[in-house]
Amino acid sequence: MHKVISKDGTPIAYDKFGKGPAVILVGGALSDRAAGAPLAALLAPDFTVFTIDRRGRGDSGDTPPYAVEREVEDINALIAAAGGSAFVMGNSSGAVLALEAAARGLAIKKLAMFEPPFIVDDTRPPVPQDYVQHINELIAAGRRGDAVQYFMIEAVSAPAEIVAQMRNTPMWSALEKIAHTLTYDGTVMGDSMRGKPLSPEHWATVTMPTLVIDGGDSPTWMRHSAQSLANILPNAQYRTLAGQTHNANPKVLAPVLIEFFSTQNHSLNREAASR
Repeated sequence: MHKVISKDGTPIAYDKFGKGPAVILVGGALSDRAAGAPLAALLAPDFTVFTIDRRGRGDSGDTPPYAVEREVEDINALIAAAGGSAFVMGNSSGAVLALEAAARGLAIKKLAMFEPPFIVDDTRPPVPQDYVQHINELIAAGRRGDAVQYFMIEAVSAPAEIVAQMRNTPMWSALEKIAHTLTYDGTVMGDSMRGKPLSPEHWATVTMPTLVIDGGDSPTWMRHSAQSLANILPNAQYRTLAGQTHNANPKVLAPVLIEFFSTQNHSLNREAASR
């Protein structure tokens, strides 16, 4: 485990795998750097891979008040530690954070994103208008488990009965421990989960080669999100992994990332390619 110090003085923990060009993995909601370890191990023969504990998680610090800009600065500190530029791969809401970092001009050579959870149409209900506020209230009341359940049902759109079963599993206590960071991911997402089309102008500065990936068995709303993002980014391509869901198998995802990050001419087909 290593640490870098972000611009505001917050220590950010990361693990480092392999040798070669730098790839930074940015995890989504309720994940820490350990979640990226299986994918990092598969990329390590070709790249130096960094998995990060986003602030408030694992061994990283957490300096209030939260702002998306602070997390962008965290990624920037890791890019500096990686040599000044890097490939970046973001997963779920971590993909949106990575996209925001790219839009703000960080030295990202190529950007890959797996299923950024925008809600761009009426294929599912939008998150409640007071979503972040309600999670903050639950955390303040010490109801961390209820905050995780609220996220699972309202943001992930998981069936309530499945979430109720999850509360009885050993993993639930680990989710409760970092439940306060759900408001961070909600802030990263902003108003992009309201069922409205994405704004091309907001992401117009993301001009580096970009790959947006989804799973062929993922919910329609997630697939529409990936397709919509790929359509509006200036230099993006779209790829579908047949048979995969939001929890994609690293053994399926890794070869696609290796191809994308290794290809000099960015020659992947722009249209969806199923594998």
